[in-house]
Amino acid sequence: MYTSYQSSAQQRFQQIAQLNEKVFHIDDLARIWQISSKNTLRVTIHRYIKKGWLFKIYRGFYSIVPFEKLDPLFLGVKALHQFAYVSTESVLAEAGIIMQLPSKITLISAESRQYTIGNYEYQSRKLQDRFLFNSVGINNTGEYKKASIERAVADLLYYNSKFYFDNYSLIDWQKVNELQEIIGYPGG
Repeated sequence: MYTSYQSSAQQRFQQIAQLNEKVFHIDDLARIWQISSKNTLRVTIHRYIKKGWLFKIYRGFYSIVPFEKLDPLFLGVKALHQFAYVSTESVLAEAGIIMQLPSKITLISAESRQYTIGNYEYQSRKLQDRFLFNSVGINNTGEYKKASIERAVADLLYYNSKFYFDNYSLIDWQKVNELQEIIGYPGG
């Protein structure tokens, strides 16, 4: 019986490894492992956590690597479990365009939400689908999507047209205006 359990567990983790993903929501694991019983799924996950094969980020959200080894930007985007990208203050602070570091990692998605994972605080700003799914100025880092400087400026101006930029000269305003027009932002 133990060999059967061991073999089954190995198969499950081979399935995960083939996906090249680090984090999973509980419904993802149910689908991947084809476990329809919520109780069986929870017991299985609990056993894998005890063995150190799976790590709990929070209820219903798990990782195959320890939480501390995950990029906080990647973690924030994945926690939303929908299309999202890093933008606004997080991108602009990193680029030196705003001097005050944001207290929260800022994301754009289809929902407005604030949440905390470990020591990281996140703020997701809601953006209408017609703007959100326009990929102009959004780069794929390999693990998550992140706005270019110009897209982050355009996004921030969409939310606050009077925002003050500390290093105004680091912004390519022609590109920002072009992006605003292509995306369809008001005033662009």
